[in-house]
Amino acid sequence: MVGPARFRPSSGSIPDSPGVYRFRDADDRVIYVGKAKNLRQRLNSYFADFAGLHPRTQTMLTTAVDVDWTVVGTEVEALQLEYSWIKQYDPRFNVKYRDDKSYPYLAVTMGEEFPRVQVMRGARRKGTRYFGPYSHAWAIRETVDLLLRVFPIRSCSAGVFRRAGQIGRPCLLGYIDKCSAPCVGRVTAQEHRTLADDFCDFMAGNTGRFMKRLEREMRQAAADQEYERAARLRDDIQALLRAMEKQAVVLGEGTDCDVVALAEDPLEAAVQVFYVRGGRIRGQRGWVVDKVEEAAPAELVEQFLLQMYGDATPEALPREVLVPVLPPDAEAVTELLSEHRNARVEIRVPQRGDKKTLMETVWRNAMEALKQHKLKRASDLTTRSKALQEIADALDLDQAPLRIECYDVSHIQGTNVVASMVVFEDGLARKSEYRRFSVRSTEGDVASIYEVISRRFKRYLEERSATGELDTEPDPETGPETGAEPTIDPETGRPRKFAYPPNLVVVDGGPAQAAAAQRALDELGVDDVAVCGLAKRLEEVWLPGEDLPVILPRSSEALYLLQRVRDEAHRFAITYHRSKRSKSVKESALDEVPGLGPARRQALIKHFGSVKRLREATAAQICEIPGIGPATAETIVSALKGES
Repeated sequence: MVGPARFRPSSGSIPDSPGVYRFRDADDRVIYVGKAKNLRQRLNSYFADFAGLHPRTQTMLTTAVDVDWTVVGTEVEALQLEYSWIKQYDPRFNVKYRDDKSYPYLAVTMGEEFPRVQVMRGARRKGTRYFGPYSHAWAIRETVDLLLRVFPIRSCSAGVFRRAGQIGRPCLLGYIDKCSAPCVGRVTAQEHRTLADDFCDFMAGNTGRFMKRLEREMRQAAADQEYERAARLRDDIQALLRAMEKQAVVLGEGTDCDVVALAEDPLEAAVQVFYVRGGRIRGQRGWVVDKVEEAAPAELVEQFLLQMYGDATPEALPREVLVPVLPPDAEAVTELLSEHRNARVEIRVPQRGDKKTLMETVWRNAMEALKQHKLKRASDLTTRSKALQEIADALDLDQAPLRIECYDVSHIQGTNVVASMVVFEDGLARKSEYRRFSVRSTEGDVASIYEVISRRFKRYLEERSATGELDTEPDPETGPETGAEPTIDPETGRPRKFAYPPNLVVVDGGPAQAAAAQRALDELGVDDVAVCGLAKRLEEVWLPGEDLPVILPRSSEALYLLQRVRDEAHRFAITYHRSKRSKSVKESALDEVPGLGPARRQALIKHFGSVKRLREATAAQICEIPGIGPATAETIVSALKGES
């Protein structure tokens, strides 16, 4: 193993002030970002005793070929810059907390004219209020079903809502009083928004005023001898009580905090968080992380707090964060989180009482999560390694194909031809590197595969040539594509689109498609990338120039991995083709209308729902759209009649 001495900077050249440093690999990718109170001491620790370092730190240093640093004024600035660079470069050796499952949230789309309550997963959307996360989607639906009695806000999809408005009749929820039916005008937009605000207030923990209001109205209805209304209010109160019972009371009323617990072993760690609002547990979430170097629990907590709250909205930060140990730079982290929340945030270690008891409960959850993750991962790692080795053996490769690219072509009778490129690294999908192509060739799938492979690897060769990695001249006939750029963007540090070559290219198809891909590579002089085709009918693996296919056992992990790669490429291609075809179908008829821009085309489609309905409309009906006059309406009618 070669040590890092080859790029060790002289000790006197490293400042002894706070700063952030970056290790880079041979392709100029940033592979690790760290911060330090004293840059000289921190960097010298990497080079002083290589043998005594954590095994993964040793791997990082042998992968790196250079290190640089940036000096900052304070520890808070160092924290901010470190988080910013980790987010920007996505370094492979940095600690990354990954959700151990996709948690559902209860979401209210307050950014819409008529807010909708629904179950949501994935990235957060602007203008939407989130509650949770919850362990199970059914728990959200049970809660929502109870609360819609009291806060009958919309829960239907945009299509159902629009359809109800067109026919003038609400859906079933409107008839059973679990929706106020704004689609048919039973309530105004403002009245419906007030209901949504009340729903969000109740979910945020402000339950007392609603209970008191309903009890007061129930007593008044009984006094007025409106017994049916009093009974309905009684049932509403019972529904709210049942919804509240689903959220356990663990701390004093009015307590808002996040409780963070950590369970670890020498290689991995699991984090669990309980979200407590108004003294009740409102949600739970878990993360797992690989330890890149020998990090103390305090350092793991610091990294977690930065990653968890770095992109959170100010209202998502609680007044108090309970942690098992304080981070090393507790004051700096506190200042950073307080600045982000625009109010004071306390980071504390509970010592006694209910908070200490709750911390122990969260820790037990973290221990169980780590145990389950290790069982699952051990199986995953073994299976993936076995699959990659089986592929290498079957295709007679020099090494296991750690990076596989798969290509598929999608079209309908030669129209809207597109192709996809999906990337699997270490047997796992790397979606950030997926690419899609609009294919120019109309001569069939074989010609399309040849075109796409040629375009992809021309870009790769040009990017290597631009950085001086490839000592070749551009093709005298085609020349370099305009805008050929270095492999690494000097401003963002991220790789260009086609910066790295695969070990194996898989094409969806048989011998003809595999031969076309190989011909494209041969013409470009690329001789270090293997090619195979995977035919759907019999799941045969075809190698270029071979008369007979490679037959993999039906139960082999290699075949299963190749099928997953091929199916993912097919899915990605189909998705792109459908979006392109849909756009063509919806807008092609209107694109030819003179004087009709994108905004008015969109307004027409939104109002009528489809080009088909628009074609059936009269000029007078089209004139009802704001911004469209009689002359334009007549032009639209004429164009659509002629097109049909």
